[in-house]
Amino acid sequence: MSQQVERFRDPRNALSTLRTRLVMAGVFVGAIIALSLSVAFSWNVGPEGGVGGGGGAPKLSPAAVEAFQSPPGTCLTWNNPDATDARRVPCTESHLFEVTSIVDIGAQYPAGVPSPNLDQWQEISRSRCTVDVKPYLGRTLDPYGRLSMNLLRPTPAQWEDGDRQLRCGLQWAGPGGKLQPTTGPAKEQNQSMVWEAGTCLALLNNSFGDPVDCAQPHSYEIIATLDLKTKFKDGYPSQEQQNTWLDTECSTAAQEYSGNADLAAKKLILSWDVREQESWDAGSTLVNCKAAAVLPDNKGLAPVTGSVKVGNGEAPPSDGGQATSPPSSSAPKTGG
Repeated sequence: MSQQVERFRDPRNALSTLRTRLVMAGVFVGAIIALSLSVAFSWNVGPEGGVGGGGGAPKLSPAAVEAFQSPPGTCLTWNNPDATDARRVPCTESHLFEVTSIVDIGAQYPAGVPSPNLDQWQEISRSRCTVDVKPYLGRTLDPYGRLSMNLLRPTPAQWEDGDRQLRCGLQWAGPGGKLQPTTGPAKEQNQSMVWEAGTCLALLNNSFGDPVDCAQPHSYEIIATLDLKTKFKDGYPSQEQQNTWLDTECSTAAQEYSGNADLAAKKLILSWDVREQESWDAGSTLVNCKAAAVLPDNKGLAPVTGSVKVGNGEAPPSDGGQATSPPSSSAPKTGG
């Protein structure tokens, strides 16, 4: 059993900051696509959320026009970065957005009133979209889970014509901002913020980002997914209880995944997620075990190249940090 070390950063603040950056400041292109399903995808969005001119609005396919007028329960996907090929698909297929409700803001924004700015759109999403999500899902939306609310809004031309209908919906925006595909209706999905074993997450500002090939420099390598409910059947376990159990279980999973590799010798530590009460109450009981390297000052994650998975045929992991912790340690509970 390893001694516990400090988490790399406070997960509650980290998640709050992430979601603010995703849909309010609009730093990440992937998330802004869904937020501004205005289809003004020629916008250039800078670090402060400012919008610059980018030429005329792109031409939408007939399927995209239909997609942007979808009723609740409709799932949408697209391939083009500007989403001009957006289309409806069955929710049982891979998709990027699921419409949960339709909101009309005509009373607050009558004809002639300018379109809301990004801060105002975020407030509209919070105040108008979140109200209907629990009845739609039949359960609470996990505030720390993979799914988050967003909205599709009219194009500038539609706004000028008086269109004030918005489509609220659910999406999975990764830690680096790219929208991640999901499969199945949202009400049937497990909301736990987990990734499949074998996934490597990019290194982003000494923390973690979206999935990348494990041959590239990365932060975490996901080695297993465990269900806390297999151990804790009678109610929410404290994070101390979670850590104690996961220390043993993730160590076992790591040995199986890596073929009994010595992670400490590779200057790697074993880490895992823990769940908040709110996540547990929403049914999110899955957690990831994962391997990473830390910077010498313990203030972030160091780059790792290659996989620790046994028999993967890749170069052995290398990193730029030092093993300043024992081979197992607790980790940020929103780690992915």
